[in-house]
Amino acid sequence: MNKMMKLGMAVWLFALSVATTFAAAHSPVGHWRAIDDVTGKPKAIVNITETADHQLVGRILQIFPGPGHTVNEVCKKCSGERRNQRIVGMIILEKFKANKVNDNAWRNGEILDPRSGKVYQSTIKLIESGQKLDVRGYIGMPLFGRSQTWERLSGPELPN
Repeated sequence: MNKMMKLGMAVWLFALSVATTFAAAHSPVGHWRAIDDVTGKPKAIVNITETADHQLVGRILQIFPGPGHTVNEVCKKCSGERRNQRIVGMIILEKFKANKVNDNAWRNGEILDPRSGKVYQSTIKLIESGQKLDVRGYIGMPLFGRSQTWERLSGPELPN
C-alpha cells in the first residue's frame, strides 16, 4: 500500500472514532449501570435502545440482587402483563422523546420500579460529557421526585 492510501485510511479511522465518541456523548443509547440513589450500590445493567419512531426504551439485562433477593426474581407487585414477569429482560423505561429545547435531555417517559411495581413519569438527561445519565422519576411534577445517576458502560464492563 502506498503512503497516500495509508494516510487516507488513518484519517478515515480517526474520523470514524471521533464520530462514534461524539454520538455516544449525545445519546443515551447503550448500556448503563443503574446506581441505587439510597445505597449508592449498583442495582442493574440496563440497555437503552431507540425505536423506529425515535422513542427510547430501556430493558434490564442483569440485576445485582441484595439480601433476600435472587437473579431470577419476578415482579410480584407489577400489574398487567408485567405481573410475575422476570425482572431480567423486563422493559423498565419507555416512551421517552427528545427534548427540543435541550439536546441532552429526553422527556415524557415512564420508568418502572420493579421492587414496588409502580410506574412513574420520568425524564432523563445526559451529564458529564455523556458518561452519566440523570434519571428522574416523579408523580405530577419533576420537582417532586427522585433521581438516580447511572453510569455508562463500555468494553469489558458489558454483560455477557
